[in-house]
Amino acid sequence: MIHELLLALSGYPGTIFTWNKRTGLQVSQDLPFLHPSETSVLNRLSKLGSDYIRFTEFIEQHTGHVHQQEHHTNQPNQTGLHGIYLRAFCTGLDSILQPYRQALLDLEQEFQLLFPSVMVVVESIRSQKIHGCQILETVYKHSCGGLPPVRMALEKILAVCHGVMYKQLAAWMLHGLLLDQSEEFFVKQGPSAGGAAANQEEEEEDLGLGGLSGKQLRELQDLRLVEEENMLAPSLQQFSLRTEMLPFYIPIRVAEKILFVGESVQMFENHNHSPSRAGSILKHQEDLFAADLHRLKQQPLFSLVDFENLIDRIRSTVAEHLWTLMVVESDLLEQLKIIKDFYLLGRGELYQVFIDLAQHMLKTPPTAVSEHDVNVAFQQAAHKVLLDDDNLLPLLHLTVDYQGKDGKEATGPRDGATPPQDASPREAPPTGWAALGLTYKVQWPLHILFTPAILEKYNVVFRYLLSVRRVQSQLQHCWALQMQRKHLKSSQTDAVKWRLRNHMAFLIDNLQYYLQVDVLESQFSQLLQLINSTRDFESIRLAHDHFLSNLLAQSFILLKPVFHCLNEILDLCQTFCSLVSQSVAPLDERGTAQLDILVKGFRRQSSLLFKILSSVRNHQINSDLAQLLLRLDYNKYYTQAGGTLGR
Repeated sequence: MIHELLLALSGYPGTIFTWNKRTGLQVSQDLPFLHPSETSVLNRLSKLGSDYIRFTEFIEQHTGHVHQQEHHTNQPNQTGLHGIYLRAFCTGLDSILQPYRQALLDLEQEFQLLFPSVMVVVESIRSQKIHGCQILETVYKHSCGGLPPVRMALEKILAVCHGVMYKQLAAWMLHGLLLDQSEEFFVKQGPSAGGAAANQEEEEEDLGLGGLSGKQLRELQDLRLVEEENMLAPSLQQFSLRTEMLPFYIPIRVAEKILFVGESVQMFENHNHSPSRAGSILKHQEDLFAADLHRLKQQPLFSLVDFENLIDRIRSTVAEHLWTLMVVESDLLEQLKIIKDFYLLGRGELYQVFIDLAQHMLKTPPTAVSEHDVNVAFQQAAHKVLLDDDNLLPLLHLTVDYQGKDGKEATGPRDGATPPQDASPREAPPTGWAALGLTYKVQWPLHILFTPAILEKYNVVFRYLLSVRRVQSQLQHCWALQMQRKHLKSSQTDAVKWRLRNHMAFLIDNLQYYLQVDVLESQFSQLLQLINSTRDFESIRLAHDHFLSNLLAQSFILLKPVFHCLNEILDLCQTFCSLVSQSVAPLDERGTAQLDILVKGFRRQSSLLFKILSSVRNHQINSDLAQLLLRLDYNKYYTQAGGTLGR
């Protein structure tokens, strides 16, 4: 229709713009798709065409210039005007119409370039159903062409679209409000998708590193732990990036800063129960930052440098305030010490007493009263080791899952606390130890660092460390029994039995030392150093995530072959301790056969462990494997025994 309008303004009416001698050019009344307001605007433009046609008719009548169609040029001269002055007037009149004709020509040429290019963008949005911030990316890509009219037009469109993005950014970063009813923004409420289904095969594909899959390798390398949706408390909203909506010209690092600021402000606004103590997380600079965002919005062209500089300023303000709130006012270092003491068994004497008190009640499958009983035992153990902190103990609670509890199923098949997804959803835990967990009521605002997902990962480490400590305690108890019976006459079977206990204790003691000293103490010391060297909360969160990732990696919880082998060894040790503790008398024929099975099993698993520790090469966790191997084989006894203990 634009072409018809340009032709009409040039003096060539048609079926859409009709010519009437009395009324001039007008839009046809038979066009149902035109709104009355559009008809009015077009008729107003048609007035220019009407005047131009009458000008050209006048010029043609008196000078013979041909600018019009035949039906205009054959009209008789009704005015009777003539003369050279009249012809000069017509020549002058024609000269002032020349810019008008040139303007129409330029306009048509410009729109001949512009409209097809813009139509490509429109068709892309329509056909591909491009939505939300994806439209920014589509328009930006097409605005990078070499045609100035097209580039300028698309840049204007992009500036209008950026205005919407800046409004969403202001609401999210300055007030913690996610104004996104149509799911168009690149920040969303809820956890991230965690990867497409198409990548699942690749994630589970074995890499040839002793059963290490691609997914596990990423868990070892990733510094940020993925928080699963089912681990989130209802009161704690979680937000994540909707990466498919992020325009490619905004780097992911900038988007993560935007996410962090909004999350922090949102948390602060919803949970700030003590305004006089905490104050504004943006240090009352909301108006200043809002003005800066408005200035960016007014810029005709998007500048990533200016954009990222402003985001960095806002992020730095938030991160420094959070650092003060967490480290200084909430005493983060003391909270980390509590986590280490209770989740990572830093208070070893407490758990030694607890193991002794709870051994009889947790060696059988859990019941409805198991949780109450173990908490009573935990309180008694705390009193025995003079841990009588009335402020701390109420925040700690041991949990015991059993079939039917809160409609949930058991969470693990055996001691060692394998993650819940590894267990059958209907399988009851064989013992109370396998179902044991620890909860800690984290106080505001530390809950943004110690989220339910993070505490669940601490629980995985807690159950594993507790199983190692319990086996070590049982083997020490067997040694005490051996010392009590050393005056009695010993048989060949007794020699095999106590030699096996010695080898088991050797392996478990070195594993325990490796976990507590080489892993926990080393990593915890590094974490404290990093916290004391920064005033940025995001750096603290990254350091803490790195710390927890290293615990899971270096304790081999994420490395299937080693973790499975160690769990098998722990099971063999527990079975051996049960066998030894059953009777003071020498083993009967059945007990001797069972001992023989345990000896062969321990040889097989210790040999497998030695092979795994020795064979993994050129891998990022090779240093962890080498450190444990160094503990076990420091004097080459393991090597000289052919990599097998128990012979």
